[in-house]
Amino acid sequence: MTKPTFSHKGYHGTGEISTEDNCLHGKVLFIDDLITYEGENPGELKQAFIDAVDRYIDYCERTGKPANRPFSGSFNVRVGSDVHRDACIAASESEQSLNEFVRDCIVTCLTQRQSVA
Repeated sequence: MTKPTFSHKGYHGTGEISTEDNCLHGKVLFIDDLITYEGENPGELKQAFIDAVDRYIDYCERTGKPANRPFSGSFNVRVGSDVHRDACIAASESEQSLNEFVRDCIVTCLTQRQSVA
């Protein structure tokens, strides 16, 4: 997965170099719709990203189409039956729901990761 470079109104996008076309380009990440943009330099690329997001939101509002939101707060994870069982047991022992337990594990991991970075 490409690391996000830009963010605007909750949307995230990439910035990449095309040696074939001799230009900078990117796309909005984490949504189902395809939104791309180009620029001649980093400043233009960032502005093209912002403009693309704004045009997308405007288009969705004008047409009544719901805009894809990058993060809904829910996702499915396939972990295998043994990990699923062990997580359920650990959650129960902690007097938490499985969702609370998994959320806490993710937050702990992200916090540790940020302290290393």
